[in-house]
Amino acid sequence: MSIPRPAAFVAVGSELLRTERVDTNSVLAGRLLAPYGFAFVEKRCVEDNTDAIATAITELLSRAELVLVSGGLGPTADDVTREAAAQALGLALERDPRLETTLVERYQQRGREMPAIALRMADVLAGAEVLPNPVGTAPGQLLRAGNRMLVLLPGVPVEFEQILSQHLLPRWSEVNGVLTTTLRLAGVYESQVEQRVSPLYDRFGRERVTILAARGQVLLVLSASGDGARSRLAEMEAAFSAVAGRDLYGSGGDTLAGVVLALLAQRGWRLATAESCTGGMIGAQITAVPGSSASYVGGVVAYSNELKQRLLAVPKGVLSSSGAVSRETALAMADGARTLGAECGLAVTGIAGPDGGSDDKPVGTVHIAAATPAGVRHAHHQFPGDRAMVREITANFALDLLRRSLAERE
Repeated sequence: MSIPRPAAFVAVGSELLRTERVDTNSVLAGRLLAPYGFAFVEKRCVEDNTDAIATAITELLSRAELVLVSGGLGPTADDVTREAAAQALGLALERDPRLETTLVERYQQRGREMPAIALRMADVLAGAEVLPNPVGTAPGQLLRAGNRMLVLLPGVPVEFEQILSQHLLPRWSEVNGVLTTTLRLAGVYESQVEQRVSPLYDRFGRERVTILAARGQVLLVLSASGDGARSRLAEMEAAFSAVAGRDLYGSGGDTLAGVVLALLAQRGWRLATAESCTGGMIGAQITAVPGSSASYVGGVVAYSNELKQRLLAVPKGVLSSSGAVSRETALAMADGARTLGAECGLAVTGIAGPDGGSDDKPVGTVHIAAATPAGVRHAHHQFPGDRAMVREITANFALDLLRRSLAERE
């Protein structure tokens, strides 16, 4: 058995120390890095302070081959990770003209004037490699210092995962002779996936499979090593994909919203959303994908019954007889979304909590409706967790319901 390569993690953010926000990036990174031979020997959480971050980087680089830093790469004054890394390594920060151009173009595409402070996101450590951010604005950075590696990544979980998965894991794919691939499932829970794939453990080895839960999504990280690793991994991917069936929506760096947009583009259909309990989270996932405006016309966030009636044409009789959180209302919202100028409508209505539940409709009750030219689908769920969890799971399950509706035409 090979000896794990020591790695360390620094979570940057005063909010992680002084509020109820929890660092989840280190857990995700630990699981994703394990198949590549890395193991965390230490994790730290530090405030938005240049000296504190620099000290952590200096100390951890002295005993870890890889140091991952999450957070503090945005445009505001408290985003000081770049400056801290420069201080720790005695390097200058240099303005990257290509990044500067990219930033200006992104703001222009969004119809916004770029504030001067945003150009800080184009500052790069001298000698560092820029790691493009496919779903956000602030890029990551990779710097080699002797036999050590320092990686700076955004703290937003989806951005952190995408940069790590797309730009770093592939280059470490043959560390210690290990190859990996990631299968992405949606609309299913971790325990369900475990039950379905467990018969394959005897064939491929339990230690070669990592299951990661992501609130409405599940990642299957498969690995193989030794002679014939590539063919063995291909065999694993085929076997696990077959077991995953329709729950499998992609692999590698695919995103659920990206897959949905690709399916819409294939059919020449447009989408509009109608959101109640998620408050725009579905639209945010969709618009995080570059070029989303080609298929996404926009959406309505309608919490009150008045807005549901006025903007989405939900009949007053439906609201009074079935209630705002019901199958009938979800279907009417999806149909109303289509009147915004789209062939497809996706709607959610539910009770995210912590208040508002009842015996008949407890907290976590959610109704989702997806309407396309091929038909209408509805799903009723009772999601677990607090308000944030219910909203996030709802957004992912909703996108997945639409994905399945679109895929049925294939």
